[in-house]
Amino acid sequence: MIPGNVLVIGAGPNGLAAAIVLAQAGHRVTIYEARDRAGGAVSSAELTLPGFVHDVCSSVYPLAASSPFFGGLPLAAHGHVWSHPPLPLAHPFDDGSAVALTRSVDETASQLGRDASAYRRLLGPLVDAWPALLSDVLGPLRVPSHPLLFARFAVPAALPASVLGRAAFTTRQARALLAGIAAHAARPLEKPLTSAYFLLLAGAGHAVGWPFARGGAGRLADALAGCFLAAGGTIQNGTLIASLQELPDARTVVCDVTPAQLLRLAGAALPSRYRRALGRYRYGPGAFKVDWALEGPIPWRADACRAAGTVHLGGSFEEIAAAEHEVALGRHPDRPFVLLAQPTICDPTRAPEGRHTAWAYCHVPNGSSVDMLERIERQVDRFAPGFRDRILARHVMDPAALEAFNPNLVGGDVGAGLATVRQTFARPTLRQYVTPVGGLFLCSASTPPGGGVHGMCGFHAAQAVLRRLDH
Repeated sequence: MIPGNVLVIGAGPNGLAAAIVLAQAGHRVTIYEARDRAGGAVSSAELTLPGFVHDVCSSVYPLAASSPFFGGLPLAAHGHVWSHPPLPLAHPFDDGSAVALTRSVDETASQLGRDASAYRRLLGPLVDAWPALLSDVLGPLRVPSHPLLFARFAVPAALPASVLGRAAFTTRQARALLAGIAAHAARPLEKPLTSAYFLLLAGAGHAVGWPFARGGAGRLADALAGCFLAAGGTIQNGTLIASLQELPDARTVVCDVTPAQLLRLAGAALPSRYRRALGRYRYGPGAFKVDWALEGPIPWRADACRAAGTVHLGGSFEEIAAAEHEVALGRHPDRPFVLLAQPTICDPTRAPEGRHTAWAYCHVPNGSSVDMLERIERQVDRFAPGFRDRILARHVMDPAALEAFNPNLVGGDVGAGLATVRQTFARPTLRQYVTPVGGLFLCSASTPPGGGVHGMCGFHAAQAVLRRLDH
């Protein structure tokens, strides 16, 4: 292969992943990043008070810790360390109890009463073969390397969470645990494939945990950037590319952008049919996010919540399902499903001694401008009375603020596209990473396997680039 000049637009985790693969293959690779630091949505900053480090967008990384690509990189040599909370996840109820996702399938199942055996049957075989399963799941649709294992995942994964919940579980604990994890899909729980999120994220919790990046999400981004620079790549931070015409001549351009940005970047260079297909791409609900600087830990009633890095606030399966259904209808639920992270229970470097940080968001209609702060804090207070008394400062980001920080979060959509059946496999079109323009490729979370910090979109896009360059 003759080394070529490759340009990458965007230094998010997928742009960095693609750039690393291509640099390691011997190409001269330059990344153009609009912000002054690589990472995209993997970023941290002192958002509230001096000394309090918050994750600006993403925070909890079960898929990064599971990633077949990240796992092969010397991230530790570039300063990255995982911080694991005592429990990956807790889900509290109004009576002061909670169900916890622990690192053990059996220990988690033991909390589920008559649903224990069903939980073990669903998750046990997947967790036992986790690396092999992930190699098939975190990629484009293709013939699986482990067909029986993949089928064991894919058959229940294709179901709506509402169907799997009725078929597999009867206890409120198991059904609520399922609902909270499946709701990461940002889709109504009666939609197909929402069970995949439960199996994937619960399985990751058992296999690798739901860790944080020690010192803040930005440390993970810095380590990825360090791997790229060590492979001979170049990053031009603070360089906004508004049009492909602004780029120097290159054999290949790889874009870590969503369809909306690609249409702006490439314009008339794209065939009209492809432009129309990109224009039909659908974005998912937005997120309304809040960070808190706290004078002490959150005063949860349930002991499990005090030990969990992530806490799902929504009560029963029915309540969570109703909230997500409201969002899909363009409404703002009075009791939103809230996803909360408390990194300082396992990473004291993020706050002054004795102080804490917390991070939470709820789903809202795409592009919503409704202030959800009061509703989110009500949900926290519901399970942790006195929570608001411990708040020292807040920082709020609505969908517009999230998109302003990272244009890939269109309308506040942190998944880079609605997780419909079609957009799971034909993402953003049937072409996936390849565009009709020679030498132009996509590598963002708007390509398979989709949202989440795992770098596999970038990895598979780079493989597509290498196949083209080989010919």
